[in-house]
Amino acid sequence: MNSDLHRLVEQVRRTGRDHELWSPGDGIVVAVSGGPDSVLLLHILKELAGDPGLGLKLVCAHVNHGFRGQESNEEAEFVRHMADRLGIPFELGAFDIPAYMKESGKGGQLAAREKRYGFLHEVAKKYGAASIALAHHADDQAETVMMRILRGSGPSGLAGMKLKRREKNVELIRPLLRIYKNELVKACEGAGIPFVIDSSNLLPKYARNAIRLDVLPFLGQYNEQLADSLNRLAEVIGEEDDYMAQETARIYAETVIWQDGCAAFRTGTFTSLHAALQRRLIKLILNYLPLGTDDSDFVKIEAIRKGAVQDRPTTWSLDLGGGIRCLREYDIIRFMPARAESQIPHYTYVVEHFPAEVSIMDTGQTLRFTRYEAGAELPAVIPEGNNEAAFDAAELVYPLTVRSRLPGDKMKLMGLNGSKKVKDIFIDEKIPPSLRSQIPMVTDAKGRIVWIPGVRRSSLAAVGRQTASVVVMALDTGR
Repeated sequence: MNSDLHRLVEQVRRTGRDHELWSPGDGIVVAVSGGPDSVLLLHILKELAGDPGLGLKLVCAHVNHGFRGQESNEEAEFVRHMADRLGIPFELGAFDIPAYMKESGKGGQLAAREKRYGFLHEVAKKYGAASIALAHHADDQAETVMMRILRGSGPSGLAGMKLKRREKNVELIRPLLRIYKNELVKACEGAGIPFVIDSSNLLPKYARNAIRLDVLPFLGQYNEQLADSLNRLAEVIGEEDDYMAQETARIYAETVIWQDGCAAFRTGTFTSLHAALQRRLIKLILNYLPLGTDDSDFVKIEAIRKGAVQDRPTTWSLDLGGGIRCLREYDIIRFMPARAESQIPHYTYVVEHFPAEVSIMDTGQTLRFTRYEAGAELPAVIPEGNNEAAFDAAELVYPLTVRSRLPGDKMKLMGLNGSKKVKDIFIDEKIPPSLRSQIPMVTDAKGRIVWIPGVRRSSLAAVGRQTASVVVMALDTGR
């Protein structure tokens, strides 16, 4: 083994150990295009596989994208023969990417990447591999960071590619990420390891190639160490991004509540956070919803953030797309499906006998009705709080009904002449608009609302000294 190759083997061995890229006995699918970087990666991992106590099991995987006809076929055969010489199992994925582009409407780079990664994951599953090794190197990292700078990425984007990242139950590992391309080529040439050159890498029509061939050389006039600077930037920001991600995950666990597919948090806690954490918390919530986000969503995230930190209580609604909307309801921010009011089901349950129990559809709420007759059966203590209410049984007209709210609903309140609209009661009690449709109404046979469970009771059928029997109504929210 020549000195250049030996040095790189030692560097990768150290990187793998320091960053726990593999464990003894791991199966690793090595993605090999045939270029110097992936070819050398396969040879280095073959050397490390035999380390005492390591015993890595390698699989060589090559993808023929069908872009370059005979040239692509020859590369596939080149990689197959190399794997055979090294005694490594070989898997070939052959795709007609041009046809898939027409079918899906996706660009060439995106279509090729989608098929390539899909195939690599299939191979990993077939062999029970723990990881997929990719041959991205330090020049690739510099190009990635520059592309993301030009695209306006945030810190997570500027962190570039990671040495190790979990995807679909396997680790994507990049053992060469801190080694430059010229070192890889020099090691191949010095050790007599053959490789091929992909002619498409020289075409400036692809954005990454244009960065490599035009942008970085031009900017290099002003900083001879540009690639080094971009790699240092990625490493520093990557570590800081990891720390911020951990902090955001901790705050998320402490402040965000999920119920029925909806997320919510209180504005008071949110306002106390630094703006950077506020943005990250919102983005994390959006990532958990069936709604992907990327760095271009900054305007959307900032609109939510600014709406959440407004001093005075307010209500507003923001359509986030994908059937999701964000609402501020007083001091609560909610992320929920954008259901139309007409889609909310209406219901009616009749209560004719006691005891009775009514489960309200799609709300998780249960109402219980119990009647106590004169004597020792009467409750010693009249219920207190909004989740229970007691009524003079003789003053109610039966049967009772539990129903959904209707437009124009009114209820008589204690200390108030006349009736008050249920809508105004909800506003006074600061009931979030998104929850109002879930709150049932309890009426008697005259249609009078006697109780709004969890909110207020009416002035009807108040329990007094002359009360001989009592109907107690109780709300169980299931929480």
